[in-house]
Amino acid sequence: MKGCGGLIHAGDEEEGAALVPLPAADELQEAPHKVVDDDGDAAERTVERQPPSSSATTTTRPCWKTPLLSPTKGAVGLVIGGLVLLALLAGAGWVDLDASFLRGNGSGTGGTGRRWRHPPRRQRSSPPVPIPFSCGNGTSSSSTPLCRRPRVGMPPPAASPSPAAPPPPSCPDYFRHIHSDLEPWREKGMSREAVERGRPKAAFRLTVVSGRAYVETYHRVFQTRDLFTQWGIAQLLARYPGRVPDLDLMFNCEDMPELRAADYPDTSAAPPLFRYCKDGTSLEVLFPDWSFWGWPEVNIRPWGPLMKEIAEENARLPWPDRQPYAFWKGNPDVSRARRDLFRCSNDSAAGRDWNARLFALDWGAASRNGFKGSTNLAEQCRYRYKIYVQGRSWSVSEKYILACDSPMLAIDTPFDDFFSRGLVAGRHYWPVDPGDKCRAVKFAVDWGNAHPALAQRMGKEGSGFAREDMSMDYVYDYMLHVLTHYAALLRYKPTVPDKAVELCPESMACSAQGRDREFMMESREMYEAGYEPCTMPPPFTAEEAREMAAREKDVRRKVVKMEGR
Repeated sequence: MKGCGGLIHAGDEEEGAALVPLPAADELQEAPHKVVDDDGDAAERTVERQPPSSSATTTTRPCWKTPLLSPTKGAVGLVIGGLVLLALLAGAGWVDLDASFLRGNGSGTGGTGRRWRHPPRRQRSSPPVPIPFSCGNGTSSSSTPLCRRPRVGMPPPAASPSPAAPPPPSCPDYFRHIHSDLEPWREKGMSREAVERGRPKAAFRLTVVSGRAYVETYHRVFQTRDLFTQWGIAQLLARYPGRVPDLDLMFNCEDMPELRAADYPDTSAAPPLFRYCKDGTSLEVLFPDWSFWGWPEVNIRPWGPLMKEIAEENARLPWPDRQPYAFWKGNPDVSRARRDLFRCSNDSAAGRDWNARLFALDWGAASRNGFKGSTNLAEQCRYRYKIYVQGRSWSVSEKYILACDSPMLAIDTPFDDFFSRGLVAGRHYWPVDPGDKCRAVKFAVDWGNAHPALAQRMGKEGSGFAREDMSMDYVYDYMLHVLTHYAALLRYKPTVPDKAVELCPESMACSAQGRDREFMMESREMYEAGYEPCTMPPPFTAEEAREMAAREKDVRRKVVKMEGR
């Protein structure tokens, strides 16, 4: 299957974990100053690999992910955990191999050692305001219902909020990359002509005027990527009525980044283009991919309900009871990286075992069977480790891998989507060198099996990131912030294109059938947000970027040393 989409394999992969370090003493002293959500989970903050400048986007970023803050789980648990960890490391002799990066990866705010926690859960207004939805007779209809006129949105936050109302939480640090995505146009802004220069690379044009969305389609895309991306946008407008500003943008639904910085010595001359992934040499603006609202062609449910299903499966099969190997299943034909992974297959006849259990998916047979069973992602959390390998570019599989409570062994890739820029090497996942992947996978599995407390902690960190920092609340907040900041750079008043059609939940879902309709209903927002979105954090500073790059380099050096290379 095609690239970023190689999700089938993705869904089959597990969560990305990191060699999660325990906090240092000074971090424990600062912990009480951070906020914790009601289940006590701590949050990670993202770090950027480059200084936030237009020139930075033209350099190739390091292939390994950047390390970040390590969260805390509470003072008592940390003290006990620290004693257990020290005993394990001392007993196994790993202190000599310098696994110190398991102790802490610094801070997402410039390496100050501060440890962030998840903010308190936001509370809806009381009573919640339902989002009206009706197809007339309540069934699928060949006639398209008219879109409702949007209600006036919530007023902007007051300068002095009521003491009874808690302030909105700070957004996860991966939101900070919105600033760097938009940096090329920060100074000069975007003209209508500049936006329209992106048309040859766009699948559709999205325009929002007075709270109503309109789409002009330019060409067909693979499967229903455009449909479910637009469905997500329609849900955003319903969730935050009146909060999405007037805007005009071009959206590309393909796999490979193609807006190359090298083609634009003056990056402000590049046409702004939204898409799902990018690498260190491209200028696209990132946006959540379609699969957060479901992937009907491969029978993968929307992210919200699927996360609950995966959590239930995790509880049914604790990590120690899982098979002690690294798992990957999917379509190997979409990329050389995947085909090459099969060199690490178990060969009992030759007496060779790389601790990997790899399964090639017969795409044709699975498609004929409606992908029944082959993409049951919750049931694939049966291995202690899961491998992440890119598709044609990035792969939507990464979030499903992260959700399994099992360390993700992530094979180096230059591609990122909007949230993966917040994953921290050595915390949320174990980095794997693609040049020596078989030996690296074997070592990671052997090491984790010999140090189950650390391996489980890494798995929990990865799944915690997926569950908390990637909740649909934050997915929608990311969409709102990136669209708001983008709209602020437009130097013209958007108008509805002549060939555009209005986009709303009724016009999309009421005429849909089969899984398309099922997944739309399953991912439909039922209530208005009733609260302010999370507070957008500032851009990364040049100093923070340097410190994060140094931490990334240090993690890689220590992994190589542990592997004995």
